[in-house]
Amino acid sequence: MKYPIEENGPEAEYQTLMQTGELKPDADQARAVASLERLHRELVNYPAIGNQNNKFSFKNWWPTGLFGWSGSKPAPKGIYLYGGVGRGKSMLMDLFYSVAPMTFKRRVHFHEFMLDIHARLKQAHDLSAQKRVQHGGGRASDADPLLVIARQIAGEATLLCFDELQVTDIADAMVLTRLFNALFEQGVIVVATSNRPPDELYKHGLNRHRFLPFIEQIKERLELVALEGPVDYRYNRLKGAQTYYFPVNEETTAQLSATFFRLTDRRIEDRAKVPSETLNVQGRALFVPKAARGVAVFSFKRLCANPVGPADYLAIARTYHTVIMVAIPQFTPENSDQAKRFITFIDALYEHNVKFLCSAAVPPQSLYAGGGISFEFERTISRLMEMQSEDYLTRGHGKVVAD
Repeated sequence: MKYPIEENGPEAEYQTLMQTGELKPDADQARAVASLERLHRELVNYPAIGNQNNKFSFKNWWPTGLFGWSGSKPAPKGIYLYGGVGRGKSMLMDLFYSVAPMTFKRRVHFHEFMLDIHARLKQAHDLSAQKRVQHGGGRASDADPLLVIARQIAGEATLLCFDELQVTDIADAMVLTRLFNALFEQGVIVVATSNRPPDELYKHGLNRHRFLPFIEQIKERLELVALEGPVDYRYNRLKGAQTYYFPVNEETTAQLSATFFRLTDRRIEDRAKVPSETLNVQGRALFVPKAARGVAVFSFKRLCANPVGPADYLAIARTYHTVIMVAIPQFTPENSDQAKRFITFIDALYEHNVKFLCSAAVPPQSLYAGGGISFEFERTISRLMEMQSEDYLTRGHGKVVAD
């Protein structure tokens, strides 16, 4: 159905970007915007089930009124935007989210969302264990903690927008069907982006048959919208630009900064407005100094000269499609611990096809100036070289599940 353009809807926002020259005509994007406009209009009078002032803890988690949505009409269909790298999926979802007529809404990277789910499950498990001890081995509760978590999330957000929905972890795969069934029963609306169509999610994963109902839920509850246009806008922004700068000075720092603003569609004049983010890593907070549109910026010192480990690097690799690192030093026996962390960091990025831009003291071949890990660092140098290639830069973000 074709709607007249609403003044404050995603269609109007998209047209404004077209008129100012920030976007170019793209038939697939136009079709996606029409679907987002449909959902926007259906959400205008949709009841807000979220109540941010009514959060509860697992200390009081008895399942009364577990499924709170009892609307007479079915909830609007959400949207699943999928397609190749750099086709504008995240940009369109962000555009929709910025004008979505919902008080209680949440935009989150899918990996971060699942980390939150597992943290809540652990909290529920720990509480149950405490109650079993207190009650002499009896059951703490017959409630399924996933259903309680779904109620908790629905109380926080009526609209959930997920960036980069992909499933590579069996722990995630085994809980998604029950979790999302409960979320949909609560009336939660989902918008998601993914590099893969639903049928290719967790394609060669262990026990995939238990994951298939989740795929069917996506097909039933979300409108599938493909963005498969011929232009890779993300790669176009990187094409012709250096990804490895040396030495570390004002000029190379300025060049990296300009690339960041080009990748994130921001003006350099707005550098003071670039937000920071915080990742939840196994219950700890990992600070990300600057992040926008899936691009994160770190200093080498923050990530490799401090006690940061593989779990942190993995969270970064899963969350961001592009990482910029500033001021990598030359490695000597005196900073061998930093070299080891750098190896682990690059391995995590490489295995998840994360684009890596950096400034360093010396060229890649001269980064390692001696010590006891020369063999291991040779692989890192090889990967740094490959990560500058066109083949690598055009790969989709995310770790592919092996056969």
